[in-house]
Amino acid sequence: MKNMTLNEIRKRYLDFMKANGHAILISTSLIPENDASTLFTSSGMQPLINYLLGATHSSGRRLANSQKCFRSQDIEAVGDNRHTTFFEMLGNWSLGDYFKKEQINFIYKFLTDQELGLGLEKDKLYFTCYAGNQKLNLEKDLESAELWKSLGISEEKIYFYDDKKNWWSRAGAPDKMPIGEIGGPDSEIFFDFDHTGEKKNHQNSKYSEQICHPNCDCGRFMEIGNNVFIQFRKTGDSLEELKQKNVDFGGGLERLAAAKNDDADIFNLDVFTGAKNILEKISGHKYSVNTQVTFAFRVILDHIRAATFLIGDGIRPGNKDQNYFVRRLIRRAIKYARNLNIQKNFTTEIAQTFINYYSGNSQAFLGQNLEINSQIILEELEKEENKFRKTLESGLKEFEKIKNNLKDQEAGQEISGLEIFNLFQTFGFPIELTCELATENNLTVDLEELRKLKLEHAENSRTASQGMFKGGLADSSEITTALHTVTHLMLAGMQKILGQKILQAGSNQNSERTRFDFTFDRKLTDLEIVDIENYVNSAIQDGFLVEMQTMSKQLAKDQGVTGAFWEKYPETVTVYEMKNKISGEIYSRELCGGPHVQTSQDYLQNHKFKILKQEAISGGVRRLKAVLQ
Repeated sequence: MKNMTLNEIRKRYLDFMKANGHAILISTSLIPENDASTLFTSSGMQPLINYLLGATHSSGRRLANSQKCFRSQDIEAVGDNRHTTFFEMLGNWSLGDYFKKEQINFIYKFLTDQELGLGLEKDKLYFTCYAGNQKLNLEKDLESAELWKSLGISEEKIYFYDDKKNWWSRAGAPDKMPIGEIGGPDSEIFFDFDHTGEKKNHQNSKYSEQICHPNCDCGRFMEIGNNVFIQFRKTGDSLEELKQKNVDFGGGLERLAAAKNDDADIFNLDVFTGAKNILEKISGHKYSVNTQVTFAFRVILDHIRAATFLIGDGIRPGNKDQNYFVRRLIRRAIKYARNLNIQKNFTTEIAQTFINYYSGNSQAFLGQNLEINSQIILEELEKEENKFRKTLESGLKEFEKIKNNLKDQEAGQEISGLEIFNLFQTFGFPIELTCELATENNLTVDLEELRKLKLEHAENSRTASQGMFKGGLADSSEITTALHTVTHLMLAGMQKILGQKILQAGSNQNSERTRFDFTFDRKLTDLEIVDIENYVNSAIQDGFLVEMQTMSKQLAKDQGVTGAFWEKYPETVTVYEMKNKISGEIYSRELCGGPHVQTSQDYLQNHKFKILKQEAISGGVRRLKAVLQ
């Protein structure tokens, strides 16, 4: 079976989907657009959530792309053969067009066809389907299972799992979904890397007592794709069928390549070859099955690739939010380079291999920012590496102080978890390095206290990173949709009262409030707040209509349509116009993905708009929070 590069597989997938009527979208930034609720783009469907909630996409109802993603919560999982923080997600979507039968046929053909797809051996493919939920009257997904069987998949290669494994919603299991949330069963695809084809016994298997299975943790199977069938909306204590049923497929490019090449180690892919060669040369170690060396190689390869893309998208190393994760990636990479006896600066040399690999990749616009910002990327890496090498020295000195402050120097003396964690918080000194130093000095660490502190820190980081994963709107409920609509009116009022220099810098709505970030250099006065409220409430009282128009991006610009992030929109855009239903006065014409109320009589007429709070969030950017009372 001929190996394929990442670029070859990506191109094959996008060409395949294009031939089957899908519009190919460019990858969006790793910084979520128009959404301050989450730090990073962490999945292929995240930028499209509004359209899965019901908005009309200007490119049609069949979409596909390769989306660059970053998952900060996976940082400490990196080191095995399959986890990476940065990855590409191949995706295709049906917005009320085709459903299970077509999707399962599409993806099976791509996976197995020799000429048009990957040509994977079907005997190595396993599939999982939803087992159902009797309490919520959700049926076992026999339909998907029968569709897989119709393609020649034997029954013994199809497994059923519960809500935890084969149900998708942004909130998790069906009983966790809020009112208005969408979700549905999914059918996952696994590749079997066990060449013997024999089932293994596993005493600690989570889903059966002894038999190995696709969701087993032994490493035999790797998930390479997931078909999500979004067909329900939460209403009260039950779920109802959606009128528009959607398909969301996601397949990790690196994992698909590992399956194609029949090598479970993602770090043997061609994208890492140049960087591995450099590490082998400067460290004197070979990338092999040696646990400690291989682990260190993998951390460095993943972390520097991720940092390269994050800096390329405009995130510099720092101590807060997105910047903190860039810094953490670089510093962890340097720490593990120390384990390989790498004493000199190396990050820029490794990063250059990734810049070279992805630059010129116009197929999915992944490498454009790397090419444009290559000098900045290398400068930031060099600067951070120089800074952290000084931090290493400071941290080592502080560790000596901690050691010397112990009551005696007998072997087995314990260092408190708080001292080690404070060393990390204050100096950026990696916790793992401190623990290693303790072992080298025959000291122990209060691991239980340290574990609690790390868990608390990880939970804070995870919450900050994932946010509510909303992509603008938390849901498509009546009140959230209404708040989204009045946010357009609020911006229109602000531009009328404060001037046209007011621009949107971020927006997020849920069932409790709307949050709007905008460019402005001072605090709004109480009178200005009242004037904005009056503008919105007058429009509601007088009555307005909302109309959607589709036009070219250039025409929208020529007509003075309001919009943020113009460069990220496709050539055909969706414009929402809000106007007085009697006089025809236009309140707002703005680029948006929706959804919106159709008239002011939809929910709004019995509510009053009120701004509750304003605050500064960065230089030249302020935030308003408002509600409907």
